[in-house]
Amino acid sequence: MCGIVGCVLDKKAAPIIIDSIKKLEYRGYDSVGIATVTDSINVKKGSGKIKEVDDEIKLKDIDGNIGIAHVRWATHGNPTKENAHPHCDCKNKISIVHNGIIENYKELRQELLNEGHVFKSETDTEVIPHLIEKYMDEGLDLLKSVQKTVKRLIGSYALAVLSSDEPDRIIGARNESPLIVGVSDHGNYLASDVPAILNETKKVIYLEDKEIIVLKKDDVTIMDLDLNVLEKKITTITWDPEMAEKGGYEHFMIKEIYEEPQVIKDTLSEAEKIKEIVSKFKNFNRICFVACGTSYHASLIGEYLIESQIGIPTEVILASEFEYFQKTLDKHTLVIFITQSGETADTIKALKIAKKKSETLAIVNVVGSSITREADHVIYTRAGPEISVAATKTYISQLICIYLLVAYLGENEKLLDNLYKISRLSEKILSREEQIREIAKKYKFARDFFYIGRGFNYPTALEGALKLKEITYIHGEGYPAGELKHGPLALIEDNIPVVGILPPGPSYRKTYNNLQEIKARGADMIILGANNDTHLDDIEDKLLFDPEIDEVLSPLLYIIDLQLLAYYISIEKGIDPDKPKNLAKSVTVE
Repeated sequence: MCGIVGCVLDKKAAPIIIDSIKKLEYRGYDSVGIATVTDSINVKKGSGKIKEVDDEIKLKDIDGNIGIAHVRWATHGNPTKENAHPHCDCKNKISIVHNGIIENYKELRQELLNEGHVFKSETDTEVIPHLIEKYMDEGLDLLKSVQKTVKRLIGSYALAVLSSDEPDRIIGARNESPLIVGVSDHGNYLASDVPAILNETKKVIYLEDKEIIVLKKDDVTIMDLDLNVLEKKITTITWDPEMAEKGGYEHFMIKEIYEEPQVIKDTLSEAEKIKEIVSKFKNFNRICFVACGTSYHASLIGEYLIESQIGIPTEVILASEFEYFQKTLDKHTLVIFITQSGETADTIKALKIAKKKSETLAIVNVVGSSITREADHVIYTRAGPEISVAATKTYISQLICIYLLVAYLGENEKLLDNLYKISRLSEKILSREEQIREIAKKYKFARDFFYIGRGFNYPTALEGALKLKEITYIHGEGYPAGELKHGPLALIEDNIPVVGILPPGPSYRKTYNNLQEIKARGADMIILGANNDTHLDDIEDKLLFDPEIDEVLSPLLYIIDLQLLAYYISIEKGIDPDKPKNLAKSVTVE
């Protein structure tokens, strides 16, 4: 879960690279480094944030028109300068940056140690420059040495490689970790993700697994692992660079929450495409959702919707657990994969398994990402770049896609009509931001939170609790309201905040009774409900909505309150909500 950038330019590379690598901070990192080529390999790196390291060792002062850079999120070895990328060979003639995990690095490392190689880090990555050095010493050029090296690697990698023996190029390679190419009049780029290069170019080529690239200032050559040259399509990115900036907001997360009404409108514009995809589905009698994290919660709402509105048997499986369920797949199962980045490693692996037996559909935010090139059908969420690690607007856009899918599968015109009211209603929720901030001030010192909901809003409770955990570091649990007496009620005591999701509808009475049981045990209640609900007059902290929201649609709106609540608790605790500890935006390793 790292970010890499490389470029071959007609001007000094370091300032461009450092600016680019900053755009990948959202992926999570604990160290940073840069390498360029002049007469030799020049490396600067250190642990800490980019600004801290740059202030200390002046990353931008490094010379050279060709360079690579890396932000590292530690997997093998502590976040130290020695373990930071780039890594070099024994002779300091080769330097590489790597995103991914090399599963057989211990065997390779021992082999190289036996041959006299000396290692300076604890990382799995460092075996790569030493293998390349070994093959170059045998007389191979840089490209063929990289080719021979990657054929020996087991695991995932996105690589960018420099050599002082061939100082006019970068060799890149990809397998199960994202890597894109940027093409411009001033040179060419490699990067882990589009935002890194948007200030320099909007022309992008997406690399596939087991492809190698030779990047020069005026030329890009992409090959398979046997070095057969491939023809690749250039995609023009429609995002404006400013879309990936804060735009006057204090944090990306609050900016992205405020973008949700527009995101709802933009995603609804996909309605006709979704209708067309539904018309192409083959005969199926079962649906299976596969996802991780926030996308898993969106999938759970999909399960409730499909089962209740259409009656098709549906289940949701965590992508990391999918391989244990693959024997249940057949040609009559539609498997739906949901992922913001389209690069989630567990989800990609699950899709490759599912394709062998079933029809597949992907709901994805990033155009051209790995998942989009594997699935039989693709729906784009149109949320634009989401920089904050905690998913907000992409969750809403995933839900809109699911609701549209259900409306067309079930030929439900009423549901379809109601979806077009959601954007305006979401703006009303955002108008009570200050009320939510006051509630956040009251509960910022809580050690535990419980979130309670039934039916469609059990997944909303799970997602609300996840947001709290991610960005406030407060323990939060989401439960179905009916499960309280099966264990969780034992944990309820004086002053524990409990968030109750209580929209009007069939589940109201039972959920209300469950919340009364909690209140009787001294918990502090925060209730999301309807403005005309007189049963809530004695609740001090409540977020009530007018007009009344149908229970079926309530997950699309009540989650915005919970996103704002988590955000403001984070702010009140002095935590940066955009960069929660230990987490990364795109989980590109299993």
